[in-house]
Amino acid sequence: MKLKNNVVCIVPARAGSKRIKNKNIVNFFGKPLIGYSIIAAKKANIFTKVLISTDSEKIAKISKKYGGSCPSLRRKKLADDHTTTSEVLFNEIQSFKTEDSTYHCCIYPTNPLIDCKNLRKAFLYFKKNNFDSLFAVLDYPHSVLRSFKIKKKNIYYKYPKNKNVRSQDLENFVHDAGSFYFFKTKKFMITKKLFSKNTGFYMLPKYSHIDIDTREDLNFAKEIFKIRKL
Repeated sequence: MKLKNNVVCIVPARAGSKRIKNKNIVNFFGKPLIGYSIIAAKKANIFTKVLISTDSEKIAKISKKYGGSCPSLRRKKLADDHTTTSEVLFNEIQSFKTEDSTYHCCIYPTNPLIDCKNLRKAFLYFKKNNFDSLFAVLDYPHSVLRSFKIKKKNIYYKYPKNKNVRSQDLENFVHDAGSFYFFKTKKFMITKKLFSKNTGFYMLPKYSHIDIDTREDLNFAKEIFKIRKL
């Protein structure tokens, strides 16, 4: 059943990946990586549109095969290594003329483990709690309060007072999964910020996300994907 909401999905997918050439459209078990994000967004049945923000005709063409739409290409000055996600979203919302949409969602294109059920649950939780924005997050595998810092060839405790404290007795921390964000359109267009005092979170289950940046990430994602298909 489709939820009746005025919510637009934007998938940012620039062409200039450095560590993995053409990362957003690299083949992953017969589909381009971006295809998994688009398919999950479509299956979630919560978006009125799934728009692709890209500076590449090739990425736009491939995305359309999986149900994405690219009304216009992203300006080159918004496709470099230093442009933030917030800057891209702000400009693309204006370019796509979706300012009147109540909500937007940003879904990154390089997580083939993305699940439409998590998108749907996260959106319902976001609406129910009236957050200004919501981040998908993951637990740190180990407490950051027991972390080391590196100096030349040696390591040192970042927080020496915690070196003898059990991990289970330390405060828990989470991190941005780099998977998806929901946010209120009007609030964002005023502040140009995704994060605020009224930002909620959705805890992703283990092995439901991997942010692919390197070949090692890609190979690890393939192993998890194989296991999930068993």
